[in-house]
Amino acid sequence: MSAPFLFLSHARCEDRMAGEILTCGSDAMNFAAFAGHKYLNLETFKKSGDGVKTPVWFAAEPTTSLDSSGAKLYLYTIGVSGKVKRVRNNSRVKIAPCDMRGKVLGDWLEARAEIVTGEEADHGTRLLNKKYFPWKQLLAFFASFSRRERIVFVIRPA
Repeated sequence: MSAPFLFLSHARCEDRMAGEILTCGSDAMNFAAFAGHKYLNLETFKKSGDGVKTPVWFAAEPTTSLDSSGAKLYLYTIGVSGKVKRVRNNSRVKIAPCDMRGKVLGDWLEARAEIVTGEEADHGTRLLNKKYFPWKQLLAFFASFSRRERIVFVIRPA
C-alpha cells in the first residue's frame, strides 16, 4: 500500500489514498475567503498523518491584506489541547471558513501554523478581544480561575 499524498495542480488537491478531490489552494490570495467570517475550521495532523478538524475563532492581521503573501490569522487555545501538541510536531495545517459547529463554508487551504509568544501573542490576543467583544472577555474572565496556559497561533499561507 502506498503512502498518502496530495497532488497539487491549479488550485485542486487530490488525496490519492482517499480518492477525494478537494478544492485546495496554496497561494496567499485565498486567505481573502476568510473576510467576514467568525470561525475557521482548523485541521491539524497527528504523527500518523490523520487530520483532526476543530472550529475556532480567529482574527486577521489588519495591517496586511488577506490577499497578500504577508497575510496572518491569529487564534488561541488552551496549552494542553491536542492542537498544540499536533502543531508542535507538524506545522502543516489546512483551514476553511466554517460556522460555529464546524460546517465548512468554503474551500480548504494549505497553511502553516506557528505558536507565538511575547508581543506577537499579545497582539493576536488584542485582535481576538476586539473581534469577539464581549464574548472573548467573558470567557477570559472565567478562564482566569483556571490555571491553564493560553497559547496563541499565527496561521500563514503555505
